[in-house]
Amino acid sequence: MFHFVFTLPVIIGLAATLPRPLGGVGGRRGRWAIPLLCVIAFSYTTPWDNYLVANDVWWYGADRVIATIGYVPVEEYMFFLLQPVLTGLFLYHVLGRLGYADRRSGLLPHVLGAAFWLLVSGISFYHLRSGPDDAFYLSLILAWSGPVLAGMWLYDGKTLWAKRKTMLVAVGVPTLYLWFADAIAIYAGIWTISTDYTLGLKVWTLPVEEATFFLVTNLLVVKGILLFLYGSHESIQSATSKPSRADTPEMAQG
Repeated sequence: MFHFVFTLPVIIGLAATLPRPLGGVGGRRGRWAIPLLCVIAFSYTTPWDNYLVANDVWWYGADRVIATIGYVPVEEYMFFLLQPVLTGLFLYHVLGRLGYADRRSGLLPHVLGAAFWLLVSGISFYHLRSGPDDAFYLSLILAWSGPVLAGMWLYDGKTLWAKRKTMLVAVGVPTLYLWFADAIAIYAGIWTISTDYTLGLKVWTLPVEEATFFLVTNLLVVKGILLFLYGSHESIQSATSKPSRADTPEMAQG
């Protein structure tokens, strides 16, 4: 029922209101970006989340799920697919409707972005060596996501920096929405976050670890799609020059 209330209606609404198929964004790559990302997200998240549940970092009400595969409910596996679709479609709306202009950058953002996430990853892995404590869940989240985010900046940080306004909106809005949905689910007892492995910092029922999780996963989704559409395989200069008819907001709106 959580998906029927919080995820599926939003996805249907976003898909139905795209200004044209896929928002006129990305050409042929635009058709494949979200499905490809769903496969990657599902494959990368499945073993990690099974580890979390197996070690009682979080758990779910036995009477709140249809079935489990391994340690994880079927509905959680659905989330691995539905969140990339939800955030990806919202990104297409941002690209197709707002059409933020790109601006070229030097090497500094490229290096700083990678260095930041490598540092976060290193600290998280180092902390995990000491064993489970109240920062265990947060360290697991950052150790799991940090290397991938660092790799994205290393791959093509110039494109990510050029698309920073797009990322701010496309990451920010879905993250705020999923924070709200997550807080409701925790309040309703659909899933429970361990107090032994969390810092105890929360807004209402939302722990800082859960807020971090949805922030970094939406960063992964948005950055992954942007790099697939506009990354090093394409010249950023072409994105900053005169846009094609299909890429202008006016044409995207039909």
